[in-house]
Amino acid sequence: MDKSFNPERRRLMRAALCAGATASWTTLSFAGNGAAAGANRFVMVVLRGGMDGLSAVPAIGDPDFAAARGALGQFASPALALDRMFALNPNLAQLHAMYARGELVVVHAVGLPYRERSHFDAQQVLESGGTRPYELTSGWLGRALGPGKGLALNTAVPLVLRGPGVIDTWAPSNLPDPSADLVARLERMYGNDAALATALARAKALHFDSTMMAAMGEAPAASSPRPGGNFALLAQRAAEFLSQTNGPQAAVLELGGWDSHANQSAPNGALATSLRTLDAGMAALRDGLVAGAAWKRSVVVVATEFGREVAINGTQGTDHGTGGAALVFGGAVKGGRVVADWPGLAKKDRFEGRDLRTTTDLRAVLKGVLADHLHVASRSLDGEVFPGSEAVRGIALLA
Repeated sequence: MDKSFNPERRRLMRAALCAGATASWTTLSFAGNGAAAGANRFVMVVLRGGMDGLSAVPAIGDPDFAAARGALGQFASPALALDRMFALNPNLAQLHAMYARGELVVVHAVGLPYRERSHFDAQQVLESGGTRPYELTSGWLGRALGPGKGLALNTAVPLVLRGPGVIDTWAPSNLPDPSADLVARLERMYGNDAALATALARAKALHFDSTMMAAMGEAPAASSPRPGGNFALLAQRAAEFLSQTNGPQAAVLELGGWDSHANQSAPNGALATSLRTLDAGMAALRDGLVAGAAWKRSVVVVATEFGREVAINGTQGTDHGTGGAALVFGGAVKGGRVVADWPGLAKKDRFEGRDLRTTTDLRAVLKGVLADHLHVASRSLDGEVFPGSEAVRGIALLA
């Protein structure tokens, strides 16, 4: 046995084992370090690319909305009203149904303390929980979980989950299942290395024997695709993991493709497709949490690194902005409402004359959820999870 493995190599091997050995089915059980039975569950959904909050949640009641947005304020079908001021994009029908059931809160004019327009820098701030890019090297959710269990629905652990806890990854694979002989050889090889032996044991605990499913006459989930494609599959798997008695307390999902510089209002364009994919994925997540009896103790936060400029650009899209919209839903949420200190869309009211002004700090949303749902102490939230955020008070969003 080679004793020269360094921690980084072990971390990469652990991620590879957990992702590769799980193929397309899982036992949905965790060997140790999971949340206690009946513990609350949390899901963070990161939308990469800068979702246009005014397209996802149009402010149809603002007197300046139509003139400010131009062609972007018109939709292929009527927007789905939330109240007199706000609506949801017609491609978000499932989320609108959650709102009607009192399960969804929309937070508008929300953003980060970061006010520049770089995707990379803004995503680093979004995930690290800092105020400036690269001042922190771990993630706010990883720090909030402490030694607890988290799960990334990806082949690698995103920054937001990095911290002192035990983090696993899961992603669908087209690779064949590892043979019993290979697993046995790995067990012998890693027998004298505690870190690798533990990682292999967790990978085995996650792995489902597909031959047993075939014997029971049940087809793999991949043979019955649902709307939303791979993202919906990941959301469904997240719900199944979270619903387990000893499952993770938190999970992270990611969805890219929100950088809408051109042809933003096309009925079948990239933005419309992304909205439909998000809607289907969140419906799959809800359905899975309901089926697993975890819905009532679950909260999901959907956020992006920044919004877009208010006005349409020369290529019928929008450029990088600041303020946007976030979604908070779940069985533990006091929904059916929009939380917004609305700044207005007149040019004089915009940030730098261009963007929806940020009037709610996203950290206030996250601090409220972490305090009330995961019971993270205020002192830890202010000093460790979101360092230097003492002036940012959490928002009460739960039932």
